[in-house]
Amino acid sequence: MMNTNRTLKLTTLALCGVINILGGTIALLLRLPVYLDSIGTVLAAALFGPAAGLVPGLISGLISGMTSDVYAFYYIPVQLVIVAGLVFRRLRPSHTAESRSESLSLRSMGWKLFPAALVISLPGTVVSSTITAVVFGGITSSGSTVLVQLLHSLGMNLTLSVCVVQALTDFVDRMIVLAVVLVILPAVHSAFGSLSMRSRK
Repeated sequence: MMNTNRTLKLTTLALCGVINILGGTIALLLRLPVYLDSIGTVLAAALFGPAAGLVPGLISGLISGMTSDVYAFYYIPVQLVIVAGLVFRRLRPSHTAESRSESLSLRSMGWKLFPAALVISLPGTVVSSTITAVVFGGITSSGSTVLVQLLHSLGMNLTLSVCVVQALTDFVDRMIVLAVVLVILPAVHSAFGSLSMRSRK
């Protein structure tokens, strides 16, 4: 039973890392002003807590940095993982309470999605905007770079341009990420419950 749970957890964390890579690659190829590279990170943090949530963030950051986007090395979302784990501290899977899974749906979350996205995005915004402005001069592989350059060309200070765009795009990105995670969490809980029941037989 213990080995089964451990295998399930490791497999889920690996899958979360793949989800990060796929999301980030899609956003990069389509030049979207959002990132979509932390869906797996937030899902893992919601399921297993901040420590476990760190794993897919590291996996996706390292693999993406070595294969498709070198900038990913600098944006491994450690701060996002920690705060996401705190926001989702009550969202770990329960194999016996179906009502608990239902309470984690997007519909039940409602307006709370907005402050949750804000809380999760703030630490990452501070760190990532600093990296973007200081290390890369406002130019990265993200589609949001176009918005930064537009504001800067209109006379806004480069650092301020980066901060404004980063704050807006981070918030929208976290809203999307949280919404996606909340949509799939009930299904994940149900799958975990079914696998747990089978392992006991």
